[in-house]
Amino acid sequence: MSAPARPPPTVPSVLLPELLGFIPQFLLDDIINIANDEAKQIVDAMEQFLQRWADARAEKAAEWDPTQEIEQGLVSFQTLLESHVDIAFDFFEAWSMRNIFAIDANLPIVAPHQAGLDLEQPPEKEQELLAEIDELRRKVHAQRKLKRLYTRAVHRSGRDLEHARARLERLSFLTAPQMQALLSLPNEFLSMFDAIASLPPLDPSSAVLDPGAAPEPGKRPWETSKTGYLNWAVEQLMQRAKEKAKNEPGGSAFGEGSSAVSAAAAAAYDVGSAQDVKALLEQIGGERSLPDSSSRDEAERMDTN
Repeated sequence: MSAPARPPPTVPSVLLPELLGFIPQFLLDDIINIANDEAKQIVDAMEQFLQRWADARAEKAAEWDPTQEIEQGLVSFQTLLESHVDIAFDFFEAWSMRNIFAIDANLPIVAPHQAGLDLEQPPEKEQELLAEIDELRRKVHAQRKLKRLYTRAVHRSGRDLEHARARLERLSFLTAPQMQALLSLPNEFLSMFDAIASLPPLDPSSAVLDPGAAPEPGKRPWETSKTGYLNWAVEQLMQRAKEKAKNEPGGSAFGEGSSAVSAAAAAAYDVGSAQDVKALLEQIGGERSLPDSSSRDEAERMDTN
Protein backbone atom coordinates (compact mmCIF):
# COMPACT_ATOMS: atom_id res chain seq x y z
CA MET A 1 0.00 0.00 0.00
CA SER A 2 1.52 3.32 -1.07
CA ALA A 3 1.72 6.30 1.29
CA PRO A 4 -0.79 9.11 0.69
CA ALA A 5 0.50 12.01 -1.37
CA ARG A 6 1.62 14.99 0.60
CA PRO A 7 -0.12 18.29 -0.12
CA PRO A 8 1.88 20.84 -2.09
CA PRO A 9 3.63 23.65 -0.14
CA THR A 10 1.47 26.66 0.53
CA VAL A 11 2.00 30.26 1.45
CA PRO A 12 2.59 30.78 5.22
CA SER A 13 -0.59 31.65 7.11
CA VAL A 14 0.95 34.90 8.37
CA LEU A 15 0.95 36.25 4.80
CA LEU A 16 -2.72 35.44 4.13
CA PRO A 17 -4.10 38.58 5.88
CA GLU A 18 -1.77 40.74 3.73
CA LEU A 19 -2.92 39.01 0.54
CA LEU A 20 -6.63 38.74 1.35
CA GLY A 21 -7.13 41.92 3.36
CA PHE A 22 -8.77 40.04 6.27
CA ILE A 23 -7.98 37.18 8.66
CA PRO A 24 -9.51 33.88 7.42
CA GLN A 25 -9.92 32.46 10.92
CA PHE A 26 -12.07 35.40 11.97
CA LEU A 27 -14.34 34.81 8.95
CA LEU A 28 -14.78 31.12 9.83
CA ASP A 29 -15.49 32.01 13.48
CA ASP A 30 -18.19 34.44 12.39
CA ILE A 31 -19.81 31.70 10.24
CA ILE A 32 -19.75 29.20 13.13
CA ASN A 33 -21.27 31.78 15.52
CA ILE A 34 -24.09 32.44 13.04
CA ALA A 35 -24.78 28.67 12.82
CA ASN A 36 -24.90 28.37 16.62
CA ASP A 37 -27.33 31.31 16.82
CA GLU A 38 -29.57 29.64 14.27
CA ALA A 39 -29.50 26.36 16.28
CA LYS A 40 -30.56 28.31 19.39
CA GLN A 41 -33.45 29.89 17.52
CA ILE A 42 -34.50 26.41 16.31
CA VAL A 43 -34.58 25.14 19.90
CA ASP A 44 -36.69 28.13 20.99
CA ALA A 45 -39.14 27.55 18.13
CA MET A 46 -39.37 23.84 19.02
CA GLU A 47 -40.13 24.73 22.64
CA GLN A 48 -43.00 26.99 21.60
CA PHE A 49 -44.42 24.30 19.26
CA LEU A 50 -44.27 21.62 21.97
CA GLN A 51 -45.88 23.94 24.50
CA ARG A 52 -48.86 24.57 22.20
CA TRP A 53 -49.15 20.84 21.44
CA ALA A 54 -49.07 19.98 25.17
CA ASP A 55 -51.72 22.61 25.97
CA ALA A 56 -54.06 21.18 23.29
CA ARG A 57 -53.62 17.64 24.57
CA ALA A 58 -54.08 18.69 28.20
CA GLU A 59 -57.54 19.97 27.36
CA LYS A 60 -58.53 16.43 26.36
CA ALA A 61 -56.74 14.62 29.20
CA ALA A 62 -56.82 16.79 32.30
CA GLU A 63 -54.76 14.39 34.42
CA TRP A 64 -51.69 14.45 32.10
CA ASP A 65 -48.76 16.82 33.03
CA PRO A 66 -46.32 17.29 30.10
CA THR A 67 -43.92 19.78 31.73
CA GLN A 68 -41.20 17.31 32.73
CA GLU A 69 -41.33 15.43 29.46
CA ILE A 70 -41.09 18.65 27.41
CA GLU A 71 -38.04 19.84 29.34
CA GLN A 72 -36.23 16.52 28.98
CA GLY A 73 -37.06 16.39 25.27
CA LEU A 74 -35.87 19.95 24.64
CA VAL A 75 -32.56 19.29 26.46
CA SER A 76 -31.93 16.15 24.45
CA PHE A 77 -32.83 17.88 21.20
CA GLN A 78 -30.58 20.87 21.92
CA THR A 79 -27.65 18.64 22.87
CA LEU A 80 -28.00 16.54 19.75
CA LEU A 81 -28.35 19.58 17.48
CA GLU A 82 -25.34 21.38 18.93
CA SER A 83 -23.23 18.26 18.69
CA HIS A 84 -24.00 17.86 15.00
CA VAL A 85 -23.38 21.56 14.36
CA ASP A 86 -19.99 21.46 16.10
CA ILE A 87 -18.85 18.37 14.21
CA ALA A 88 -20.05 19.69 10.86
CA PHE A 89 -18.42 23.09 11.22
CA ASP A 90 -15.17 21.64 12.57
CA PHE A 91 -14.89 19.71 9.32
CA PHE A 92 -15.90 22.86 7.42
CA GLU A 93 -13.19 24.93 9.12
CA ALA A 94 -10.48 22.35 8.46
CA TRP A 95 -11.55 21.90 4.83
CA SER A 96 -11.64 25.68 4.25
CA MET A 97 -8.14 26.21 5.66
CA ARG A 98 -6.76 23.39 3.49
CA ASN A 99 -8.59 24.24 0.27
CA ILE A 100 -10.21 27.69 0.15
CA PHE A 101 -7.55 29.65 2.04
CA ALA A 102 -4.55 27.62 0.92
CA ILE A 103 -2.43 29.33 -1.75
CA ASP A 104 0.22 27.41 -3.63
CA ALA A 105 3.71 28.70 -2.85
CA ASN A 106 4.71 28.39 -6.52
CA LEU A 107 2.11 30.88 -7.71
CA PRO A 108 3.60 34.25 -8.75
CA ILE A 109 1.58 36.28 -6.24
CA VAL A 110 2.71 39.76 -5.26
CA ALA A 111 1.37 41.46 -2.16
CA PRO A 112 -0.24 44.90 -2.72
CA HIS A 113 2.41 46.71 -0.67
CA GLN A 114 5.18 45.00 -2.65
CA ALA A 115 3.88 45.83 -6.11
CA GLY A 116 6.54 47.39 -8.32
CA LEU A 117 9.43 46.45 -6.00
CA ASP A 118 12.57 44.70 -7.16
CA LEU A 119 12.89 41.73 -4.82
CA GLU A 120 15.88 40.24 -6.59
CA GLN A 121 18.43 42.18 -4.55
CA PRO A 122 21.59 40.55 -3.08
CA PRO A 123 21.97 40.28 0.71
CA GLU A 124 24.74 42.91 0.69
CA LYS A 125 22.36 45.45 -0.78
CA GLU A 126 19.81 44.64 1.89
CA GLN A 127 22.41 45.20 4.62
CA GLU A 128 23.30 48.57 3.12
CA LEU A 129 19.65 49.56 3.08
CA LEU A 130 19.20 48.48 6.70
CA ALA A 131 22.30 50.47 7.72
CA GLU A 132 20.95 53.50 5.86
CA ILE A 133 17.61 53.12 7.63
CA ASP A 134 19.38 52.99 11.02
CA GLU A 135 21.34 56.13 10.13
CA LEU A 136 18.17 57.94 9.12
CA ARG A 137 16.51 56.90 12.38
CA ARG A 138 19.50 58.22 14.32
CA LYS A 139 19.28 61.55 12.48
CA VAL A 140 15.54 61.78 13.12
CA HIS A 141 16.15 61.12 16.83
CA ALA A 142 18.87 63.79 16.89
CA GLN A 143 16.59 66.30 15.17
CA ARG A 144 13.82 65.63 17.68
CA LYS A 145 16.24 66.10 20.56
CA LEU A 146 17.55 69.31 19.00
CA LYS A 147 13.99 70.56 18.56
CA ARG A 148 13.28 69.94 22.26
CA LEU A 149 16.44 71.84 23.20
CA TYR A 150 15.50 74.76 20.93
CA THR A 151 12.00 74.85 22.39
CA ARG A 152 13.39 74.88 25.91
CA ALA A 153 15.88 77.62 24.96
CA VAL A 154 13.09 79.73 23.45
CA HIS A 155 11.06 79.46 26.65
CA ARG A 156 14.08 80.36 28.77
CA SER A 157 14.92 83.31 26.53
CA GLY A 158 11.34 84.52 26.85
CA ARG A 159 11.59 84.44 30.65
CA ASP A 160 14.95 86.24 30.57
CA LEU A 161 13.48 88.89 28.26
CA GLU A 162 10.61 89.49 30.68
CA HIS A 163 13.03 89.84 33.61
CA ALA A 164 15.23 92.23 31.60
CA ARG A 165 12.24 94.38 30.70
CA ALA A 166 11.18 94.47 34.36
CA ARG A 167 14.68 95.60 35.43
CA LEU A 168 14.75 98.20 32.65
CA GLU A 169 11.44 99.57 33.86
CA ARG A 170 12.79 99.81 37.43
CA LEU A 171 15.85 101.74 36.16
CA SER A 172 13.91 104.02 33.87
CA PHE A 173 14.27 106.89 36.35
CA LEU A 174 17.92 107.23 35.25
CA THR A 175 16.75 108.67 31.94
CA ALA A 176 15.02 111.61 33.65
CA PRO A 177 16.27 115.14 32.69
CA GLN A 178 17.30 115.79 36.31
CA MET A 179 19.84 112.98 36.12
CA GLN A 180 21.60 114.58 33.13
CA ALA A 181 23.18 117.13 35.49
CA LEU A 182 25.11 114.31 37.18
CA LEU A 183 27.00 113.57 33.97
CA SER A 184 29.28 116.58 34.51
CA LEU A 185 30.23 115.57 38.08
CA PRO A 186 32.81 112.89 37.14
CA ASN A 187 34.87 115.38 35.12
CA GLU A 188 34.87 117.89 38.01
CA PHE A 189 35.93 115.18 40.48
CA LEU A 190 38.76 114.13 38.15
CA SER A 191 39.96 117.72 37.86
CA MET A 192 39.94 118.15 41.63
CA PHE A 193 41.83 114.85 42.07
CA ASP A 194 44.48 115.90 39.54
CA ALA A 195 44.90 119.26 41.31
CA ILE A 196 45.36 117.57 44.70
CA ALA A 197 47.74 114.99 43.27
CA SER A 198 49.94 117.74 41.79
CA LEU A 199 50.55 119.34 45.25
CA PRO A 200 54.07 118.75 46.72
CA PRO A 201 54.30 116.23 49.59
CA LEU A 202 54.01 117.65 53.11
CA ASP A 203 57.08 117.37 55.38
CA PRO A 204 55.89 116.65 58.93
CA SER A 205 59.16 117.97 60.43
CA SER A 206 58.65 121.39 58.88
CA ALA A 207 55.09 121.78 60.06
CA VAL A 208 54.55 124.53 62.65
CA LEU A 209 52.07 123.78 65.37
CA ASP A 210 49.52 126.46 65.95
CA PRO A 211 49.79 127.53 69.58
CA GLY A 212 46.04 127.93 69.76
CA ALA A 213 45.32 124.53 68.24
CA ALA A 214 43.93 121.96 70.59
CA PRO A 215 46.09 118.84 71.19
CA GLU A 216 44.95 115.43 70.08
CA PRO A 217 42.47 113.70 72.39
CA GLY A 218 44.22 111.73 75.15
CA LYS A 219 47.66 113.40 74.58
CA ARG A 220 49.35 116.32 76.30
CA PRO A 221 50.96 119.10 74.18
CA TRP A 222 54.53 117.73 74.48
CA GLU A 223 53.38 114.23 73.45
CA THR A 224 51.89 115.11 70.08
CA SER A 225 55.09 115.70 68.03
CA LYS A 226 58.52 117.23 68.12
CA THR A 227 57.17 120.63 67.13
CA GLY A 228 54.58 120.46 69.89
CA TYR A 229 57.28 119.63 72.41
CA LEU A 230 59.43 122.58 71.29
CA ASN A 231 56.52 125.00 71.47
CA TRP A 232 55.63 123.75 74.91
CA ALA A 233 59.22 124.03 76.16
CA VAL A 234 59.59 127.59 74.80
CA GLU A 235 56.30 128.59 76.41
CA GLN A 236 57.43 127.22 79.78
CA LEU A 237 60.71 129.11 79.56
CA MET A 238 58.91 132.34 78.72
CA GLN A 239 56.53 131.96 81.63
CA ARG A 240 59.38 131.33 84.04
CA ALA A 241 61.23 134.41 82.72
CA LYS A 242 58.15 136.58 83.13
CA GLU A 243 57.60 135.41 86.69
CA LYS A 244 61.24 136.02 87.60
CA ALA A 245 61.20 139.50 86.05
CA LYS A 246 58.08 140.45 88.00
CA ASN A 247 59.62 139.45 91.30
CA GLU A 248 62.70 141.62 90.75
CA PRO A 249 62.75 145.48 91.16
CA GLY A 250 61.54 147.13 88.01
CA GLY A 251 59.96 143.96 86.84
CA SER A 252 56.50 145.48 86.61
CA ALA A 253 57.54 147.20 83.42
CA PHE A 254 58.30 143.80 81.86
CA GLY A 255 54.90 142.53 82.84
CA GLU A 256 53.18 145.60 81.40
CA GLY A 257 55.26 145.55 78.22
CA SER A 258 56.64 149.15 78.48
CA SER A 259 60.13 148.09 77.37
CA ALA A 260 59.71 144.79 75.61
CA VAL A 261 63.19 144.64 74.15
CA SER A 262 64.97 145.37 77.44
CA ALA A 263 62.72 142.95 79.30
CA ALA A 264 63.33 140.20 76.73
CA ALA A 265 67.09 140.69 76.92
CA ALA A 266 67.04 140.68 80.73
CA ALA A 267 64.85 137.60 80.77
CA ALA A 268 67.15 135.82 78.34
CA TYR A 269 70.19 136.44 80.57
CA ASP A 270 68.24 135.43 83.64
CA VAL A 271 67.13 132.11 82.07
CA GLY A 272 70.64 130.80 81.61
CA SER A 273 74.09 131.52 80.42
CA ALA A 274 75.34 131.17 76.88
CA GLN A 275 76.76 127.74 77.66
CA ASP A 276 73.38 126.57 78.95
CA VAL A 277 71.60 127.78 75.82
CA LYS A 278 74.20 126.09 73.58
CA ALA A 279 73.82 122.79 75.42
CA LEU A 280 70.05 123.09 75.15
CA LEU A 281 70.22 123.67 71.39
CA GLU A 282 72.56 120.69 70.90
CA GLN A 283 70.23 118.49 72.86
CA ILE A 284 67.19 119.65 70.89
CA GLY A 285 69.02 119.23 67.53
CA GLY A 286 70.07 115.65 68.35
CA GLU A 287 66.54 114.48 69.23
CA ARG A 288 64.52 112.82 66.38
CA SER A 289 61.65 111.31 68.28
CA LEU A 290 59.38 112.20 71.12
CA PRO A 291 61.04 112.97 74.49
CA ASP A 292 61.74 110.01 76.70
CA SER A 293 60.20 109.35 80.08
CA SER A 294 62.85 111.38 81.97
CA SER A 295 62.17 114.47 79.83
CA ARG A 296 58.48 113.98 80.36
CA ASP A 297 58.99 113.70 84.13
CA GLU A 298 61.09 116.89 84.09
CA ALA A 299 58.40 118.62 82.01
CA GLU A 300 55.72 117.53 84.42
CA ARG A 301 57.83 118.74 87.33
CA MET A 302 58.36 122.09 85.59
CA ASP A 303 54.64 122.32 84.91
CA THR A 304 53.95 121.65 88.60
CA ASN A 305 56.39 124.40 89.64
